[in-house]
Amino acid sequence: MSVTGRNVLIADDDASIRLVLSQALARESYQVRATGNAATLWKWIKEGEGDLVLTDVMMSDGNVFDYLPRMRMERPKLPIIVMSAQNTLLTAVSAAEHGAYEYLPKPFDLDVMIGLVRRALDGKKDFNASNQQRKAEKEERLPLIGRSLPMQEVYRTLSRAAGFDLTILIEGESGVGKKLVARVVHDYGRRKTGPFVTLSLAALDPRSLDQAIEGHGGKGIFAQASGGTLFLDGLADAPLPTQARLAHILSDRDRGKFQADNVRLIAASDRNLKDLVIKGSFREDLYYCLNVITIFVPPLRERMSDVADLARAFLARATKQGLGEKVLDKTGVQELETWSWPGNVRELENVMHKIAALSPDPVISADTIRRELFRERSLTHGSGVGSHDDDLEAVARKAIAKLIAQASALGRSMTDLHDSVIAAVERPLFELTLRETRGNQIKAAEILGLNRNTLRKRLAQLAVDVGKGKL
Repeated sequence: MSVTGRNVLIADDDASIRLVLSQALARESYQVRATGNAATLWKWIKEGEGDLVLTDVMMSDGNVFDYLPRMRMERPKLPIIVMSAQNTLLTAVSAAEHGAYEYLPKPFDLDVMIGLVRRALDGKKDFNASNQQRKAEKEERLPLIGRSLPMQEVYRTLSRAAGFDLTILIEGESGVGKKLVARVVHDYGRRKTGPFVTLSLAALDPRSLDQAIEGHGGKGIFAQASGGTLFLDGLADAPLPTQARLAHILSDRDRGKFQADNVRLIAASDRNLKDLVIKGSFREDLYYCLNVITIFVPPLRERMSDVADLARAFLARATKQGLGEKVLDKTGVQELETWSWPGNVRELENVMHKIAALSPDPVISADTIRRELFRERSLTHGSGVGSHDDDLEAVARKAIAKLIAQASALGRSMTDLHDSVIAAVERPLFELTLRETRGNQIKAAEILGLNRNTLRKRLAQLAVDVGKGKL
């Protein structure tokens, strides 16, 4: 008897490939029908047979790409895996353009093929994931996304500051969305009908700054932003001479020299400017010119409860852009929450868009996320067997060096450095191990190579949430 959702159609004019695939799929309890020509495959599909298709490109009676448009129209949800010995870019592109679920060049690894079949047949949208994605489609229209406490503080300050023309300084790491916050201030303020003009100060010399201010024919940056908002980006990377010139310009602006009193200023920095003032790398007079109201945008690692909403919103945007319709299930969310997101919201958006464009799976699960994040780690830290230990040591070395340098620059004495570093490493180590064991502390102790009483004591000392751990 056939099993619903596990019936595979194979089309290949090579009898040996049909035999190998049929036997391998049968061992996995799939029901298989095989043919050596495209016409028979098309007949089976029209009759409603099969839950998945494995097909070669070139067969005795023609090219399967000639049939694929009709197959997609007849059975739009039928996954079709194309395999070919013609391993060219044109073949892969043609398979994608014709709506194939995936393309696999010959010769292929049989385990890879079986895994692909399993993912294609198991990747059906579940109700909960689809329901969550529908909610995300509504939230995607919101200017800022997130319900976490740190974001609530951002919303509170925004709601009070948007209605006034006071200068705002937005601080936060690269990728957190500072320009987006500035845009929200503009769009919800009294100047929303005016222009929003951006000037990047990163590596800008004083002469270039003067040229931007004066413009061509009197149409300088203040004139362009008249009646609206001027957004000064990249403050922390502005050279000291440029900072001095900007402080002078803003002082003259207050006296009306540039006739720019009809412009609201919003500035942004990816580093704490007060710390830079202490170090002597940022001018104090400019800091106080700009620091009237400060909004701190938290890094994504400090608001991990927002990851699911953000990821689903980015998938919704990807769908609007034609990158593919995908939903994110619970396991996918859990996997996303294990990543530290050094690139913040921008990195998460890029990852979700990449998955939407390249993954054939309609449901994004932990496996899909894990594969993409592994590639991200490889690109960031390098690839190769045996490189993970070196990467971990390099990350630790860089973090500790930064900690010592910061303390030295601020004139602070270092005490208990060893204990502080060990505690910082132990917390994520214990939390991630407990997540892997689903809160089972006995298994966690075995994985860590610790006595369970020792683990229990350290968890209490570090105030780690053990959830439903077992002792």
